[in-house]
Amino acid sequence: MRAATTVTKYFSQDLTILGEAVILKLMLKYLNIDSSFRALAEPTRRAIVERLSRGPATVSDLARPFDMTLAAVVQHLQVLEQSGLVQSEKVGRVRTYQIEPGGLAPLADWVAERRSLMERRLDRLGELLAETEPSTQEPQYKTREE
Repeated sequence: MRAATTVTKYFSQDLTILGEAVILKLMLKYLNIDSSFRALAEPTRRAIVERLSRGPATVSDLARPFDMTLAAVVQHLQVLEQSGLVQSEKVGRVRTYQIEPGGLAPLADWVAERRSLMERRLDRLGELLAETEPSTQEPQYKTREE
């Protein structure tokens, strides 16, 4: 037990805790994005979202183009609903699904952040390349004949 105390005395507790807090904060920030990406990683679920983008549909309507049971389609819909991409409403015995307004917004924001960062980096790279670009004049070489 004494060895552990000796090792930890060389580390700053503030930095260690701060580092863990930053990582945790980032993980929590992107938690819903992770579930959305996981949900959209499966082609059937992407096709369901594509279909629902045209308007609400029942489970039977959504299952029609797929060669799978209604239970399998319901499982896909549950994953989409848990990720916040779709919402459902049950009226009597019929459950209808529709796109969740704003469900794709966190993904769009995340992509926009990455795009902005990459555009700034590429702009800076272009500036650096323009600064170091050699002149357009042809170099003057001496030939042996001279």
